Amino acid sequence: MTQRFDCSDPSARRAGIDAAVAALGQGRLVVLPTDTVYGVGADAFDPRAVAGLLAAKGRGRHKPSPVLVGSRDALDDLVADLPETAEALIEAFWPGGLTLVLRHRPSLSWDLGETGGTVAVRMPDHPLALDLLAAAGPMAVSSANLTDRPSPEDCDAALGMLGDSVSVYLDGGRTAGPVSSSIVDLTGDVPVLVREGVLSFEQLAKVVPGLITR
Repeated sequence: MTQRFDCSDPSARRAGIDAAVAALGQGRLVVLPTDTVYGVGADAFDPRAVAGLLAAKGRGRHKPSPVLVGSRDALDDLVADLPETAEALIEAFWPGGLTLVLRHRPSLSWDLGETGGTVAVRMPDHPLALDLLAAAGPMAVSSANLTDRPSPEDCDAALGMLGDSVSVYLDGGRTAGPVSSSIVDLTGDVPVLVREGVLSFEQLAKVVPGLITR
């Protein structure tokens, strides 16, 4: 049965996070607000749950899910060698609208899709999302919309598209807006801005002068 929690109420917020953690532990999906739009998430280390996330969105494995973390320290469990450029960008823009593409630890037993050994990872600047991530650990999270539909900025829109495919909806009110995070790929010799979103090329290049665009 699908549950929805109005997280503006402190008691409902606590109950919602508990229900979300339980659902994730059972391989089910959760909708949560982020600092950009609403996302739909699964336990990043549960391949069947991640496959269910992609199926709920109508998305193929060729578009793997990004991963959200609740702290800088959580990144160390996912990435073995963090480039200095990543450290500088994290210091400047996390938590916030910056997704970093990095090489993940080869030992990780996960399947996010066709990643080629990389992971797109972000720490969102939203208190409800951060509290859930602190309780549940890293989550595979993608925008809570059907493929080719607008990304939802409120819980109603997410519920209208994903319905019963999601077990728990955490309603944190309206999000900041439809502009996506900026994506910087740090897996090569030169940092590459893959997508310009809430952070501009100029803002990012001040921190990483060698940044180029794809």
